[in-house]
Amino acid sequence: MSILVRYYRHDYKAAVIGLQIGDTIYDLSDSYSSLTSWLNDSIGHVKSAITDLEALAAKAAVSFPVESQKPSVDKDAPVNWLAPIELNQEVWAAGVTYERSRAARQEEAIDGGDVYARVYGAQRPELFFKGRGHHVVGHLGEVGIRSDATWSVPEPELAVVFNPALEVVGFTVGNDMSSRDIEGENPLYLPQAKVYTAACALGPGIVLSAATEFPQTTIRMEIVRAGEAMFAGEVHMDRLRRTIRELADYLGRCNTYPDGVILLTGTGIVPPSDFTLAPGDEVTISIDGIGTLKNTVKVV
Repeated sequence: MSILVRYYRHDYKAAVIGLQIGDTIYDLSDSYSSLTSWLNDSIGHVKSAITDLEALAAKAAVSFPVESQKPSVDKDAPVNWLAPIELNQEVWAAGVTYERSRAARQEEAIDGGDVYARVYGAQRPELFFKGRGHHVVGHLGEVGIRSDATWSVPEPELAVVFNPALEVVGFTVGNDMSSRDIEGENPLYLPQAKVYTAACALGPGIVLSAATEFPQTTIRMEIVRAGEAMFAGEVHMDRLRRTIRELADYLGRCNTYPDGVILLTGTGIVPPSDFTLAPGDEVTISIDGIGTLKNTVKVV
């Protein structure tokens, strides 16, 4: 399994990309200046582009153990984890793709949430803009809860990474932070509930794959507060109602992504209605075969 990662190299004073194979990361900065440049190079031949990356890793002049990576907030580390996305790239999200998500949206909605029931069964999926790279934090970083929200939750999701031709190049773990009270008050407040600083986390890296179907895997989430588990849940990807093909079709209708795009595919894990995140909470999301994303919560 090859995992494309981004990190900050303090000796270069720049963000670079590398390929993780096993417990080692091989620096690719001599070959690619950015994630975007590789995504463009992969157009039309994703499988061979992945093979070429692996060949470059075998000849890399610089490598280091995965465990040497530190949180992006640790400025004393030689390398820091960064989210596998660059500033000009966009994150979009699909909503109400699991039956549990439909039920949760109806529970939170003041008007009963009929709009969510309709979109769950509709041909056109719900797709919304989640943010650009500067909204996103990486593995071991700090995700945000809004200071004006009273009901904040993480939403663990499989994220699909597309190149500019909307070809799948791989998958990563995603956290679509959400202010449920704000969206529940009025669905038109969705952008305020979903798009704000540190409202999304991605990582640790992109598991490279020229897939045409979702991996049949399990998503798990645990929330810990002061050492005590506050919530844990899991869902299998076979509960996801949509397919990669139909989500990519609608994502690309009347829109282009010259730097590639990442799509969050919806959540099937929803904490109970009496739970809300607090500063200092630790959110750990694991997807079998994809990776584990861990973040601490802060107020923004």
